[in-house]
Amino acid sequence: MSESIVLTKAIKFALRIVALYRYLTDEKKEFVMSKQILLSGAFIAKHVNAALHARSREAFASEMYVALQKALETQLWLLLLNEAKFISNEQHQSMKDDCVEMIKLTSSISKTSHQNE
Repeated sequence: MSESIVLTKAIKFALRIVALYRYLTDEKKEFVMSKQILLSGAFIAKHVNAALHARSREAFASEMYVALQKALETQLWLLLLNEAKFISNEQHQSMKDDCVEMIKLTSSISKTSHQNE
């Protein structure tokens, strides 16, 4: 299979989320929201990968939709972390920009795959 741009971006984003998790737990001593964002952010890549290896178009569309939902959830956790002052406005904006890109990619793929069913 050829390299997937969306999977590559999802993996890079997941690695940024892992780094954010480490920062939040080590430096800020935040253990609740950090765990939530770790799960939602890493699961974007998990579901994109599952979509790319799906057995049917329906399974592909379903997994990509779940990836979209995880990206939206991650965006909310980023907002909450910023509002609670665990991350700076600059950190929030940088992570949010990447998260919005994941939302746009997974949303577009999800909509297109549902239309083609």
